[in-house]
Order: sequence, then structure tokens, then C-alpha cells
Amino acid sequence: QYECIACGACIDACDDVMGKMGYPKGLIRYSTQNAIDGDTTKVARPRIFVYGFILLALIVGWGWGVGNRSDLIAEVLRDRNALYRQGGDGRVDNDYTLKLVNKAQVAREYRIRLESATPGIMLRDGDIVVEAGPEQVLSLPVTATAAPDDDVRGRHAVRIVVESLDGRTSREIESSFFGPVQ
Repeated sequence: QYECIACGACIDACDDVMGKMGYPKGLIRYSTQNAIDGDTTKVARPRIFVYGFILLALIVGWGWGVGNRSDLIAEVLRDRNALYRQGGDGRVDNDYTLKLVNKAQVAREYRIRLESATPGIMLRDGDIVVEAGPEQVLSLPVTATAAPDDDVRGRHAVRIVVESLDGRTSREIESSFFGPVQ
């Protein structure tokens, strides 16, 4: 019936009534067609082996993923308000937000540095060292800058490198540095 939610309560109720009436139990039951017909049922079917293999592969994949997960997540988000900012002294600045997630069970210190093929682009405060507690998420403002005499017109590829001071983990995040187009 369409109201059935497959809770199994009707099986128990039917067995109780059949027992009180002196009839054999099992009129309503979960069973296979072979068992109802009185034939032998096969437990070792090809489907069981296929499902077992798929389940084993999923368990192994999950175990490998947990065992080999990285202790660090690092993402860089560019400031959406301004493509670049030019100071009174002529320096060109780009602002970023660096999201760090220390997934380790211990506190770690990370060094943040910027690499660029274009000379003169660097972090305003030089290399940054931050400490992240166990399972802590950090949101850090980072500013890349270039001197006015450097040729930083247009877009330049930069790489922000985050590495733990103990050398266990590191991440490289690609981004862009923008300067005036004139």
C-alpha cells in the first residue's frame, strides 16, 4: 500500500495474530523468492563479491585519504575593492587575504614569502612568520608592493609560498600582481 513506510511493524503484528490463532508464523516476512518457493538460497552470488570488492575499495581509499592528508591548507584571495593602490611615493600595492588552516594536532610556525619572476615585487613587510595553534584557521592580510622605479605595468604572475619552519609542509599559491597600465 502507498502508506507503507517499511517499518516492519505489520510483520510483528501478523506474527502475534497468527500465533494466537494457531497458524504458522511468517505470512508476512522479508524473504527471497527461492525461500518462499522452498528452493535453496545461494549466499555466495557474484553480486555479493562485486559489492564486497567495491566496499573494500572504498574503505582502502578512505584510509589512504585520512593517512595521507596534508596538515596545511592555504588559499589566497585578492582584495576585490581595488585592483591596485598607488601611494603618494609612487609605490604600487596589491592587497590579499591569506587563509591558513593548520590541520595538525600541534601548534606550528609558518613562513610566508613571495616569489615573482618580475624583479622588485615583494611583500611590504618582508617574509612573515606566523604561529597557528592546533586546528586553527588564520585569516591574514598580506600586501605585495613594488617600488616606483620598477616596471610593474599590467599583470604579473606571483607565487605566495607558505612553509612550516620545521620543514614538514609547504604550499605554493599562484596569484597575480597588477600595476598601472599607462
